Amino acid sequence: MPPALLEVNNIEVVYHPYILVLKGISVRVPERSIVAILGPNGAGKTTLLKAVSGLIKLDRGRVSRGEIVYAGERIENRDPDDVSRRGVIYVVEGRRVFKEMTVEENIEAVAYAWRGRGVDPDIVYKYFPRLRERRRTRVGYLSGGEQQMLAIGLALLARPRLLLLDEPSLGLAPKIVSEVYESVRRLYEEEKVTILLAEQNARKALEIADYGYILENGKIVLDGPAERLREDKDVREFYLGVRGAEGGGYRRAKWYRRKKRWV
Repeated sequence: MPPALLEVNNIEVVYHPYILVLKGISVRVPERSIVAILGPNGAGKTTLLKAVSGLIKLDRGRVSRGEIVYAGERIENRDPDDVSRRGVIYVVEGRRVFKEMTVEENIEAVAYAWRGRGVDPDIVYKYFPRLRERRRTRVGYLSGGEQQMLAIGLALLARPRLLLLDEPSLGLAPKIVSEVYESVRRLYEEEKVTILLAEQNARKALEIADYGYILENGKIVLDGPAERLREDKDVREFYLGVRGAEGGGYRRAKWYRRKKRWV
């Protein structure tokens, strides 16, 4: 088994300050792998990524139990600036970019912020060549897909060791989703970046992931290698839209239990 770059061990996360959101979550992310966190809206995917990145503190949340270990060090409840400078870079949901600035100005601003890391601004255009054609365009005039490409590209300027991607397909047309995911696959293969991916689009996530976890109501209900999840009859029916699987399936179930992890 490859060594883990990130280990989330039995964490609980609370907000404001007694609302329990994550309930005993454990996730393992091996070095140089892609791990998918799947589940419906409100399952706790974003909260998990915020807990890892430290951004949970900005929402008056905290890890109240358990530990988050990154590269052998505990990082739970640390400041997000401290976590990011260790190489954990979070691309948040919603394409957070500077929309009043051009593509080129966005790249220059973020490259300057990370100037001590040997940043190569051309890496953005390498993986998202469409942005080169739009480099003098204000970002607010870009399509949603182009803004998502820029958001991921800006994260690469920090030279991440662990890249957290939150719903990269949200609100995008299927063709653009495929382009974004192909670029994610390329940067994983060529830059050797470890990726923790939160997605509702299970089909696309499981195409590139090595391993997957499914969250429901703040708990992990199922996990296993991506190819096993793709073939699981409940996952196929509930998340991949494949009907006709024998058995009850998630759609008719009123409660879930975590299945034994596949070996």
